[in-house]
Amino acid sequence: MRKLLFLLLAAFAPAQALAADRVDLDNQVFLERVTTDANGKERVLLEEPKVVVPGDRLVFVLNYRNAGAQPADRFVITNPMPAAVSFADAGNTQPIVSVDGGKQWGLLSDLSVAMADGTRRAAQAADVTHIRWAFAKPIPVGGTGKLMFRGVVK
Repeated sequence: MRKLLFLLLAAFAPAQALAADRVDLDNQVFLERVTTDANGKERVLLEEPKVVVPGDRLVFVLNYRNAGAQPADRFVITNPMPAAVSFADAGNTQPIVSVDGGKQWGLLSDLSVAMADGTRRAAQAADVTHIRWAFAKPIPVGGTGKLMFRGVVK
């Protein structure tokens, strides 16, 4: 399991941000646990993933900060999906995704996957290989933000 955790964390390194601007990126991975308190209310806890097993839900957080002297215009971040994890969701953001290793991009609902017999089926979350966020507005100098997505250990 330690090897799986190491591979998982190594695979989360975001691909080079696609801009000439200087935007610093920092990533974190958390194990998501749901517990119930004494009053029966559910609480979501994010913990350091010491050991992960199939079925565990992970939260990937990507923090960014424009450390450049200019606004970062048309900034794009591309992140590979760790091979040991199936994509689940991206919270309240709507990134575009790839299901073919980054060759084609779109909303998951618009993509399809080739089958062995030559037919195509609608892409599913488990097919996602890469996630991409394209910023519609420039990131101001010193501007910061956070992106996240969830996955399930295969």
